[in-house]
Amino acid sequence: MPSLWAYLLVGATAAVVTSCLIPLVIHLSPSLRAVVEPDARRVHTRPTPTAGGLAMIIGVIAAMIVAFLHPGFDDVIAARTEMLGVVAAAVVMWSVGFVDDIREISPPAKMAGMVLSGSIMSLTGVSILVFRVPFFDVLLLSTDWSFFVTVLWVVLMANIVNFIDGLDGLAAGIVAIASGTFLLYALRLGNEGVLDPANPGGLWAVITFGVCLGFLPHNVHPARIFMGDGGALLLGLLMAASTMSVGGRTTAEFSGQAFFFFAPIFIPLVILGVPLLDTAWAVLRRTIRGKSPFSTADKEHLHHRLMNLGHGHRRAVIILWTWTVLLSALVLYPTYTGEGDAVVPIGIAALALVLYSVLRPRLRVRPPEVPVSRHELDELE
Repeated sequence: MPSLWAYLLVGATAAVVTSCLIPLVIHLSPSLRAVVEPDARRVHTRPTPTAGGLAMIIGVIAAMIVAFLHPGFDDVIAARTEMLGVVAAAVVMWSVGFVDDIREISPPAKMAGMVLSGSIMSLTGVSILVFRVPFFDVLLLSTDWSFFVTVLWVVLMANIVNFIDGLDGLAAGIVAIASGTFLLYALRLGNEGVLDPANPGGLWAVITFGVCLGFLPHNVHPARIFMGDGGALLLGLLMAASTMSVGGRTTAEFSGQAFFFFAPIFIPLVILGVPLLDTAWAVLRRTIRGKSPFSTADKEHLHHRLMNLGHGHRRAVIILWTWTVLLSALVLYPTYTGEGDAVVPIGIAALALVLYSVLRPRLRVRPPEVPVSRHELDELE
């Protein structure tokens, strides 16, 4: 496999290019009409550029060029169709999100773009051939099922990253931790001879890691720029590519392998458990109030709830970053120790329960407002 230094060079390229392009993207955003105004659903208080995904996609392409030129990646780059397929799918996925950032497109049209991106990956050889189920058997997928599961996986990962992009630095930080952990996992499997030296999973993971590191300094609170749907969907696609390349191709068994295939899903889903319940409660709350559950915005979502609990913007993000680190360490532990597979689901459930207990939506019954006369106010004063 490529050396660690080769991976670090590619990751550094993605980080530096992304970071250096952010000021230019911020300058161009008003002319691109890629600026989001404050509203009831967002916590920012000033117009903010939302074209950060543009710098990210250029960072991905620049990192890929370095990988093509570096002799350490000769075996990985040998499958040129696959490499170009992921880049093409990434451009399509980013384009769908970027167009939605500029002018909102219909959900069916957006979904069609995601399906197209996943289809490109499957048709160029980036697909799930082996599907692992923890504590059950390994499933070998037929061609039709492989295509379907691949597209579904890409769409799922893209939407999960897009959904958690609600606070400054939250999505970029979580994906950075997840992709960095997945890189360590790929290197471990490669060193143990479980993973083919030509497997590109580690390459996609380090590029994702680098892009996130380059973007984060500009996105932490108060954010100078947002990644937008373009950046969020792009990161989801890259995580899907890394996951499928590492976990969806080999039948060889290794401790922790089944859980790590789902690790990029586990990590956001445990964090998403609260906002998903929060969203369901928001729909119910608005319906009871006689309002549209989808067109009416309010300030009772997860990020508002965290702040109402007394957490500042940065502290709320750090809490969720810390949870991601704990979950990542939990699923990485069996890979490096060779034991503890049975502890992983119990640990994930325990962490999810604690997180839910801390951040759970609360049904607060407000006391009725009693009108107070001016005379009573004077007496109270």
